[in-house]
Amino acid sequence: MVLKIKEVAKTFVAEVLGFDLGDDHNTIVMDEIKRLWWKYQILLFRNQNIDESGEARFSSKLGPLEIHLRHEYLSPDTPEILYVSNIIQNGRQIGILSNNDVGWHYDQIYLPRPAVGSLLYSVELPQKGGATHFADMISAFESLPAAIKSKIEGKRAIQSYSAFNKLYSVPTDEEQTRKSQDIDQPVVRTHPYSGRKSLYICAGMTTKILGLEEQESQELLEYLFDWCTRPEFVYQHKWRLGDAILWDNASTIHRREPFDTNERRLMKRTTILPVPEVAVPV
Repeated sequence: MVLKIKEVAKTFVAEVLGFDLGDDHNTIVMDEIKRLWWKYQILLFRNQNIDESGEARFSSKLGPLEIHLRHEYLSPDTPEILYVSNIIQNGRQIGILSNNDVGWHYDQIYLPRPAVGSLLYSVELPQKGGATHFADMISAFESLPAAIKSKIEGKRAIQSYSAFNKLYSVPTDEEQTRKSQDIDQPVVRTHPYSGRKSLYICAGMTTKILGLEEQESQELLEYLFDWCTRPEFVYQHKWRLGDAILWDNASTIHRREPFDTNERRLMKRTTILPVPEVAVPV
């Protein structure tokens, strides 16, 4: 099965042309989607008109789906769908993250079994702002000077969800905090499916490289944070209604721009867990 694609960014991101996420795709089609996903890391599907059950059905063919801990932000009919929104209904916010700028991050890098990907579908959009930026952490790693590669190979770093929350004032709850204690992960991660290596750090959550003195760790992290978000590694997605983006959470980081607090934004997201059910490979 060969799907039609259009390459969007220099090192990653491809648009899958004429593809309807709502169709009940067979194994052959989904195997091709997986191959493209692992190759490009980010797949864009435009002009979608998909209901929540259809989004969950498609996503579930890529891996088991997470039911987010923040139940107040889940779809009442399809709990695999998390609302990402600033909309307030009946006196409460219906979605997570609201409209604040959220800095560069890997989703769930602070967990032993972080999500391998997400599908985000646009339902309501502000007139301007709210673009999502993605950074290609495979190319960022491959392009590093040899001396830096040598210094970080085999190293592990502390990932802190509490540091991220403090930095960006992200609301949390007791259960989420209890399950999100600081953890160490490899600085260079081997992808669970493709086997490719990428930088596995992010400015919001990575606080220290183990085995290095504090100052050396901080200086090296700042170098890596700046390096991986250089323009040649970054794709900015300006959303259109009906866009859906499937991103690889094992090899890309992302951030979202702020937007006008008076305008509505509603995105519907599934979170895809890895198979087999294992922790991050060292």
